[in-house]
Amino acid sequence: MVSLIEVTEDNYRMVCGLRVAGEQAEFVAEPTRILASAYAMRNRNARCFAIANDGMIIGVLMVKDLFEEPACYTLEQFLIDYRYQNMGFGKQALKLIVDILREERKYGNIEICVKMMNIQAIRMYKSAGFVDTGYIDPNNPDSYVLRYAFA
Repeated sequence: MVSLIEVTEDNYRMVCGLRVAGEQAEFVAEPTRILASAYAMRNRNARCFAIANDGMIIGVLMVKDLFEEPACYTLEQFLIDYRYQNMGFGKQALKLIVDILREERKYGNIEICVKMMNIQAIRMYKSAGFVDTGYIDPNNPDSYVLRYAFA
């Protein structure tokens, strides 16, 4: 069963040992960078969650608050280790973080910036209810901005 758990001093080394397939390296940061980013952006309520399946850490994700208009949650990083991809774990973890943020409800939606070439991730996000906003961020012209609106 997939769950999101706190990254702690007891499990952070397992998080740091996660890897993506070679062709995905351009789409997501290394786990150590994800953890460092969350620490550096703690003033934006950045949080990392380890993704576990039956207690084994198989991924990591990071979410933070985006204060600029429109204020929202932003899913900054989402990594499933290459050994556990294409098994439905990413979709399950995505549903869990959406449920957590829906319950918290500081904002009305979640945004994510996804590289246009990352077809597999775009497909997963859209199947979970994220829609293309049509906005192209000038800082990331090769990416789509997808949004999930809470009902």
